[in-house]
Amino acid sequence: MTTELPRLAMPRPAPRRPTAVERVFAAWKEPPLPLSPSLLGRVLGAGVLGAVALGDFFENGSFGVNVPIAALAVAAVAFSTAWTAGRVAARGRIDRTGIAFCLLALVLAGTAAVRDAPWIVGLALLLAVPLGSYGAVGGRTWTSVLGGGALALPMAAARMLPWAVRGVRRLSAERRASTWPAVRTGLLVAALLAVFGGLFAGADAAFGDLAGSLVPEVSAGPVVPRAVAGALTAVLALALAFLTLAPPPLRILERARPDAAGRWAWAVPIAALDLLFVAFCAVQASVLLAADKDRLLRSTGLTYAEYARRGFFQLVVVTVLVLAVVAFAVRHAPTGTRRDRVLVRALLGLLCALTLVVVAVALRRLYLYEEASGWTRLRLWVHAFELWLGLVVVLVAAAGVRLRARWLPRAVAASGAAGLIALAALNPDAFIAERNVSRFEHTGRLDVQYLRGLSADAVPALDRLPEPQRSCALRAVARRLGGDETRLSANLARHEARALLDRRPVRDGTDC
Repeated sequence: MTTELPRLAMPRPAPRRPTAVERVFAAWKEPPLPLSPSLLGRVLGAGVLGAVALGDFFENGSFGVNVPIAALAVAAVAFSTAWTAGRVAARGRIDRTGIAFCLLALVLAGTAAVRDAPWIVGLALLLAVPLGSYGAVGGRTWTSVLGGGALALPMAAARMLPWAVRGVRRLSAERRASTWPAVRTGLLVAALLAVFGGLFAGADAAFGDLAGSLVPEVSAGPVVPRAVAGALTAVLALALAFLTLAPPPLRILERARPDAAGRWAWAVPIAALDLLFVAFCAVQASVLLAADKDRLLRSTGLTYAEYARRGFFQLVVVTVLVLAVVAFAVRHAPTGTRRDRVLVRALLGLLCALTLVVVAVALRRLYLYEEASGWTRLRLWVHAFELWLGLVVVLVAAAGVRLRARWLPRAVAASGAAGLIALAALNPDAFIAERNVSRFEHTGRLDVQYLRGLSADAVPALDRLPEPQRSCALRAVARRLGGDETRLSANLARHEARALLDRRPVRDGTDC
């Protein structure tokens, strides 16, 4: 006789909560319009142009006018899609925010045609892509700015695949009869122009020179890199077009405003932080205004110059943390009564004002360090970044006047792009070279080893150096500029540097 043991009910696992990306994908609707033949043609055209322009990078390893050409092709697809889809404002104009940020992205992409420094060109291109993505998505909240710039484009590249595949299948099935005659006509025109144009070019030298100036020099080059460049350009263009037709529902990621904290629960910590900042600023003022600074700082074991140069990066971190504290405080601070609003403005306004003093102290310390040890790319970049943080603090303080500022996220993003454009306009490598050359003229100290690593942007400034320092600093750049460039890789800085080095060649026998 057997007895059956009772079955124990196993607890069911709790259902997994969908991630933020999964929730966006689930609520993201496809565009109301199918993939049209004109859109597909524009995307393929941008891909071909990207293969010709960006594929040239794999032949010589240098960016030039090829980058803004590809960027203009991608922007043309996005703008034309927005226009034909009727994504216009009440007065018949495309959204001004989208236009402004797309233009900022194009200006950043144009940096590759005028600057040779890889670090500034790389930063400009890395920022141009999310700016263009946000321009296509739009929105006024922090979620729209951050999500539209960082998440929307990669999500659109995956979300658009079913829509694009169905559109291509529909076009191939329904319009095969009308598409083939157009393709056949285009191939016939290209063949006739190539044959007769080649004959005329061989028959007349003047016509051959004219045809050669109109047709860019494009070699076959590596097929695979060109195909990859064309595919990436086409995918980027189609993704931006998809975003203009169907922006992602990023609002579902926004959290409801939490219940306001008690007045003293948030006011006391902010007031304590204000007092700490006041103490720090008082110490800085006492040091800067003291008649005998070295005697005042003797207890620290540092001279005034050493004291001024230390702690810069800690002050940069302080500035960033203050912005986080202000954002958290504004979200949780009570604003129901006039007294609460006055208290919020007073405490947070004082904190922003004291933070600007910290920014000034940090910039002063970095400037003394740069004057003592010379300018470098990292020091100039951190200098510019701290200036931008100070501008963000000013924008936050201005937004705190009314405790509501829908313009603030867009202003912060636009100020970052404008700051990077201003840094590129400054010509960082040339600025660094000029400061180091001026320092050499006054002190006789020069880090030639570091100057060798600068780009062609620095050639006009380094040309002021006497020999043998001039040849030692310019030899690496001259060697890199020795090769020929195609028209699609043309770059203003490299062109000017080559012309200068042709007039005054670098001495090969100089002992460095």
